[in-house]
Amino acid sequence: MQTSSDRHEYPAHWEADVVLRDGGTARIRPITADDAERLVSFYEQVSDESKYYRFFAPYPRLSAKDVHRFTHHDFVDRVGLAATVGDEFIGTVRYDRIGAGGRPATGAEADEAEVAFLVQDAHQGRGVASALLEHIAAVARERGIRRFAAEVLPANTKMIKVFTDAGYTQKRSFEDGVVRLEFGLEPTDRSLAVQYAREQRAEARSVQRLLAPGAVAVIGTGRAPGGVGRSILGNIRDGGYTGRLYAVNGALPEGQKELDGVPAFRSVRDIDGPVDVAVVAVPAERVPEVVADCGEHDVQGLVVVSAGYAESGPDGRERQRALVRQARSYGMRIIGPSSFGVINTSPEVRLNASLAPDMPRAGRIGLFAQSGAIGVALLSRLHRRGGGVTGVTGLSTFVSSGNRADVSGNDVLQYWYEDADTDVALMYLESIGNPRKFTRLARRTAAAKPLVVVQGARHGAGPRGHAVRATQLPHATVSALLRQAGVIRVDTITDLVDAGLLLARQPLPAGPRVAILGNSESLGLLTFDACLAEGLRPHPPQDLTTAASAADFHAALSHALADDSSDAVVVTAIPSVGEGSVGDAALAEALRSAAAEQPTKPVLVVHVELGGLAEALSAATSTAPQPGAGSGPDPTPRTGERVKPRAAADEGAPADEKGAPAPAPPPEGTHPIPAYPAAERAVRALAQAVAYGQWRRDAADPGRVPEYEDIDERGAAALIEGMLARGQGLTLTTEATCELLAAYGVHVHRALPAPTPDAAAEAARTLGHPVALKATAPHLRHRADLGGVRLDLADEEQLRRAYAELTELFGSPEELRPVVQRMAPRGVDTVVRAVIDPAAGAVLSFGLAGAASQLLGDMAHRLIPVTDRDATSLVRSIRTAPLLFGWRGSAPVDTPALEELMLRVSRLVHDHPEVVAVTLEPVVVAPHGISVLGASVRLAPPPARDDHGPRTLPAY
Repeated sequence: MQTSSDRHEYPAHWEADVVLRDGGTARIRPITADDAERLVSFYEQVSDESKYYRFFAPYPRLSAKDVHRFTHHDFVDRVGLAATVGDEFIGTVRYDRIGAGGRPATGAEADEAEVAFLVQDAHQGRGVASALLEHIAAVARERGIRRFAAEVLPANTKMIKVFTDAGYTQKRSFEDGVVRLEFGLEPTDRSLAVQYAREQRAEARSVQRLLAPGAVAVIGTGRAPGGVGRSILGNIRDGGYTGRLYAVNGALPEGQKELDGVPAFRSVRDIDGPVDVAVVAVPAERVPEVVADCGEHDVQGLVVVSAGYAESGPDGRERQRALVRQARSYGMRIIGPSSFGVINTSPEVRLNASLAPDMPRAGRIGLFAQSGAIGVALLSRLHRRGGGVTGVTGLSTFVSSGNRADVSGNDVLQYWYEDADTDVALMYLESIGNPRKFTRLARRTAAAKPLVVVQGARHGAGPRGHAVRATQLPHATVSALLRQAGVIRVDTITDLVDAGLLLARQPLPAGPRVAILGNSESLGLLTFDACLAEGLRPHPPQDLTTAASAADFHAALSHALADDSSDAVVVTAIPSVGEGSVGDAALAEALRSAAAEQPTKPVLVVHVELGGLAEALSAATSTAPQPGAGSGPDPTPRTGERVKPRAAADEGAPADEKGAPAPAPPPEGTHPIPAYPAAERAVRALAQAVAYGQWRRDAADPGRVPEYEDIDERGAAALIEGMLARGQGLTLTTEATCELLAAYGVHVHRALPAPTPDAAAEAARTLGHPVALKATAPHLRHRADLGGVRLDLADEEQLRRAYAELTELFGSPEELRPVVQRMAPRGVDTVVRAVIDPAAGAVLSFGLAGAASQLLGDMAHRLIPVTDRDATSLVRSIRTAPLLFGWRGSAPVDTPALEELMLRVSRLVHDHPEVVAVTLEPVVVAPHGISVLGASVRLAPPPARDDHGPRTLPAY
């Protein structure tokens, strides 16, 4: 408990779990008076050298006065944070507010604080101090502190590096043998870049520890054959795992030392040597005991396949929370619970810690699935497509997150981003726990390698086992934002595999122009139509006739690839019969050799039930695991190796593969050609690749966020602060809205209230004729189709007559709330909105006003801050955009002025997180200039932490 002198309650929102540099976890929390014994114990474990660096003198032990000072804080002017693992401190940081001359101070007028760290020697080098600095800086900003000062001995190079590497703007001086560092705490582009880079390295390392362990224990291996644990143990063993493998079963008879040829123990604590990952397959009620044993044995991570957690209801959800809290208290990360397992096909690892009975062939596709059932389906499809349709393209890694209580798709993206063995990332997501972070990570990943995503549960609630931030945005909007971030969004797992295989095998197309050739005129026309439907620009199909030879295909493909007017080629092929018909192997070799001559353009094949062609196009026969896996030095063949096919009786082999002879591998450096059983599927995959290629080119020059000299950021901040002082969340009055928007150069046409006909006439005289008379009641606002608006009222007589008509039709002035507004130049009515969504972040939306946006949902969206290129594309993204550019002879309107308006609104919301909603409707875009006729703004206190805040794991 804190003493009565403490000025604030315990700030629970400062508590956070973090991932450290080595992939382990720690908990950061405020230090309280209850921590006295922990602090003393922590200090006793710190070396004399570290104590000297902290206090600038020998300081062997803390006095009672020291302990009291370091554990009693007011959480405003004096704050201490500790990084803990288990119940022990591994590092501390504190700040004390100081005033002029460096003396202790209180109150907001003193905006500087002195900061100091101490990290246990055994945990130095893990990034503990860097994480503590991020969190203490966020706390200080929340308490009105804008600068930190630190005094460091010159020999304490590690701590100097912590400060200098943080990315803040700083000043350094040296006097009296001490280095004094001063730095502002306002986040900068560099400090955010440093923070995100550290986050990426730490989270990637935490996943790497789970996917490439040196030793694995399977806990819950039943004594009788069968069962989940025993099955996973066999899969790891048979997959050729290169590390140490242990079986753990608390019910093993005394003296039993092996199980299925694997060293067996009754507890993980009995294992003589380190265990990096434990696969937990015991009933849920026994899991806490297992986690405690693993924690005491310094296990680094858990794969929990046990069920009975959040998916089972409220009791299970609380059981899941307790599981995460317990694992993190030991510094462990969790995949699961209810996970299908993990796979790593790297020859250095060969880990199949999953319920999949066979190890997939090694390849360059990373696969993530939240659902175990869908994970099975995806593994199966990649397996079949390897031998039956598209050739050899296997997996690098597979992760089934189950309830994703801890490790999520975001963590796996961090790993794939730097994984040299993964060229394409495929993800099946049923929910996105942190869309804002996912979008940020996806944008960075997509700039380096393709990311293909299919979302389940799009039209309803996500799985009960998933913790999801509430979002106010419809699914279509979230999907649009993902596409803006470079994500290739597909609708089915079939599309996921189709697109992934193309992207894993072929270069990106340089544009949408498609050449089509083949031996079937009908199939060529189907492909042509499919290209048009997907927005591609196909050339007329070239029909080679059914008599075409392999040489004819080679010549036609070579010519199409050499033609500068095409960016990709689709080859259509049907079975041919009769003397001289082209054989599968000959056709495949002809296509491969032609493609090798022009390797910069993608080639796809559409075939109709050609049992041998797909295999011949492959680099090998199958992605299926081969007999005897694990028995030889390298039972898992690599891409490009010749593989002996399975016998026809082998279970799990694709039907068209059984007994087929293995074709020769393609020449070194060539790309296997993907083949598809339907034109629509091939073209859909190609269209996704075209769009992604264009995004990659655009992402190289994302544009800039313009600076406008007439923006008064400080004035707007003062207005917002004064308005929020009157309430926690409020919709501004018309006058306040206009004043705030004007600070950012957005000027709203005045609308004067007209509670009586005489007031309306006076308002018109003030504004000048012609005017408009509008009813602003909620049921009539922005509904000109209902007759609540009268336009072009040229004089007082017309105004009074219109006023009488409105009140006669719709009720009294009190019900109508009429206003008078000066007429704006004629143009196209549009709507501009900005909203801060609790999950997705700040979003700018644009569409035409009226039915186009309300009924048809024709709105386009971009994440804030919006660049000039974003604004240009936003205007052109809606289906009704032609109305802005002179459709059917109408005059084009002033879209540059519209784009500038959107950029100004984006700046307002980005600069001031208190602005949670802005609506400009209608915005009339004329041939010259724009007119904002209606506006509303809503304010709310900003969140204490957001995605720009310190690194944290999801709270449990």
